[in-house]
Amino acid sequence: MAIYLRTVQEVQAGIAERFKARRLAMNLTQRELAARSGVTWSSLKRFEREGLIALDSLLNLALVLDCLDDFDKLAVERQPIPIAQSLDALLATPVRRKRATGSKGHSRHGV
Repeated sequence: MAIYLRTVQEVQAGIAERFKARRLAMNLTQRELAARSGVTWSSLKRFEREGLIALDSLLNLALVLDCLDDFDKLAVERQPIPIAQSLDALLATPVRRKRATGSKGHSRHGV
């Protein structure tokens, strides 16, 4: 299981902010984007405010905002990264210690 640095709510808010920024960059009002996408104005307002929206509505907004292809990158198969399966397995791995520099039994300063 992966460790995530952001919460689900933070991800939702970030997506909503990016969609709003795209809408504004395209000089569209909420009502214009709602009409073009077929998403209700109230759903769009809630999405921009709270990050909550149905998947089909999100995809319709993405189509109008020219970012639908971004969704093709979701949940793609990744090459596994070899990592310890558990903290116990990690701790059980022997630690290799390096020998200190300098000669054994002699001080660095020749004293």
